Amino acid sequence: MAPVTRPMTIADYEAVLALWRVTEGVGLSESDGRDAIALFLARNPGLSRVTLDGAQIVGAVLCGHDGRRGYLHHLAVARTHRKLGLGKTLVDLCLADLAGLGIPKCNLFLFADHSAGAAFWKHNGWTARPDLLVLQKPLAAGRPDTGC
Repeated sequence: MAPVTRPMTIADYEAVLALWRVTEGVGLSESDGRDAIALFLARNPGLSRVTLDGAQIVGAVLCGHDGRRGYLHHLAVARTHRKLGLGKTLVDLCLADLAGLGIPKCNLFLFADHSAGAAFWKHNGWTARPDLLVLQKPLAAGRPDTGC
């Protein structure tokens, strides 16, 4: 039976978190706690996705937008299921959904030293913006709901 992709729900959280924890290049923080992910999913209904092989989640991506730009976070595919096109399928579905909402561009964040991730994204038509630098400022101390 071929893997099936569907929208992510908060009921998938524990399995998705377990996948993220073992996937190189995925950095987890207080923003990835159950309550924070539930809020993200509610703000972006139906955009985030999981891929299942039977009952096992083998792929996941968070997808959302701010009304101007789309954003992908934490694309992960289980090592046992890589090189099957599952990551590309997850991304393509997210991009199609964003385009359908009138979002003209999508951004993502990638660790500078994650060469395998960079190769995946470049292979799939993404380009680096050498004119931009990501800056960040924490607004609050870590939340107790992290689960990370």
